Amino acid sequence: MLNALSVRNIVLIDQLDLALDGGMTVLTGETGAGKSILLDALTLALGGRGDASLVRSGQQSGQVVAVLQLAADHPARAALRDNAIPDDEDIILRRVQFADGRTRAFINDQPVSAALLQRVGSQIVEIHGQHDDRALVDAATHRAALDAFGELEAGVVQLRDAWEALSEASAAVAEQQAQVAEALAAEDYARHTVDELSKIKPQPGEEDELAARRTHLQQVERSASDVGEIDEMLNGPSAPAPALASLMRRLMRKIDGGASLFQPIVDSIDTALTSLDHTSDTLEALKREMAYDPAELEDVEERLFALRALARKHQTSCDGLADVLAKYSADLETLQSGEARLVALEAAQAKALARYRALAETLSAGRAKAAKALGQAVGMELPELKLGAAKFIVDHQIDTSRIAATGFDQIAFHVQTNPGTAAGPLLKVASGGELSRFLLALKVVLADRGSAPVLIFDEIDTGVGGAVADAIGRRLARLAGKVQVLAVTHAPQVAARAQRHLLIEKQMVKEGAFMRTHVKPLDSAARQEEVARMLAGAQVTDEARAAASKLLSEVG
Repeated sequence: MLNALSVRNIVLIDQLDLALDGGMTVLTGETGAGKSILLDALTLALGGRGDASLVRSGQQSGQVVAVLQLAADHPARAALRDNAIPDDEDIILRRVQFADGRTRAFINDQPVSAALLQRVGSQIVEIHGQHDDRALVDAATHRAALDAFGELEAGVVQLRDAWEALSEASAAVAEQQAQVAEALAAEDYARHTVDELSKIKPQPGEEDELAARRTHLQQVERSASDVGEIDEMLNGPSAPAPALASLMRRLMRKIDGGASLFQPIVDSIDTALTSLDHTSDTLEALKREMAYDPAELEDVEERLFALRALARKHQTSCDGLADVLAKYSADLETLQSGEARLVALEAAQAKALARYRALAETLSAGRAKAAKALGQAVGMELPELKLGAAKFIVDHQIDTSRIAATGFDQIAFHVQTNPGTAAGPLLKVASGGELSRFLLALKVVLADRGSAPVLIFDEIDTGVGGAVADAIGRRLARLAGKVQVLAVTHAPQVAARAQRHLLIEKQMVKEGAFMRTHVKPLDSAARQEEVARMLAGAQVTDEARAAASKLLSEVG
């Protein structure tokens, strides 16, 4: 319920602190006293559109604070928790309107967007009147109202879950279809690439190994002539070893003949021959090491160049070719296995669709039944509201091709105001006074099924009197047994039904200075005088006071 309303510097209200109770409260007063201003201020606190003209003349800003008390399980509390706002016992909505047009919004002293303030406010307070912007009968809300009346919320939740499952399944199918299509589009290139790279079989680190082998073979090739020249010198026709060996044999014969003076020379030649033998052995070892097949160098260069060409082609390194091969192999595998996976995903999608359709059909049937019952229930309220010739119709359109979280159904409240006239949307067909009474009848029927906990009715009794005004008052009182009702009224029959009565009047502050709107709670005597004024007009007579006393006693 709305516990308190505090207003500062809004139009004619300089300072107002209003405490409110449950049940039914009426606000009355002369035309122009400020009843609409008070509702405009409350609308601002509930997230309505700001306007610089709301700020009291001469002030830089105005402020409205609404203090609300809600049940622990009220949806508005979930909205607060979802936005990390303290979920205190009281919910405090505050809106500051600046004279330059800017506004600031707060919930429980936490800055919030005007959109969030409006979302929370609309879940708590509904304002109904003769103006479209306050009627809150947007067709977008009709389906939820019908579901609440028919107690179909559990089915709505199940359908929403099924729709989410179907959406996920459809998204998985679409993603898999895209992958398969992409793989098909690149299949020829992928197969060519896999064949090409599979033949060459690139290995990690192979480029460095081939480059090092190529360098070695090139060095061997360049050194072959030098090795041949050395071999020619050591082992060719002019090789020194045979000549030295022959000379050493001649000298040894001389030594044997007694010419010992040649011994040092023989020793030196022997040492030289030993060195030449060692050199020859070393040369043979080098020749064996340098032995190569010229075709090997050609093969090494051919493979190295092939690897580097493929690396350039695929814009990677030689070591990266293995990853390229793996990628295109995976693409081909995706193509091969993707269609099987696609078939499985499409089967899951079909199953999810079947469940969605079954739930949607069940919900549609429930809505059709609830639509008929709601039309009958509202229709029963209309005669006493002087709408006996009118019809309230729940327009229920079913489109089984429509896949949405809310099901196949489009729901709109239509009315037919007179026999023979065309039925149409509530806001377009009903006049201002008729609209108010249709809404009242609807709210009476829906009061204990999904209604906001606070209902405000702005002059819904305009243009009616007598029995119709009394019927409106009785229905407001019935509503007040289930929700908090605030009613701005000019009808004494309505005012007499309330538990509390607030008088809105203008006051002069500091003679000649400025006027302000003031709200005064009325006691029994003052209330009787106000009802008498509403009955009599400008001049309150004793007869009017007696009539007011009788009216108050009758409804009391």
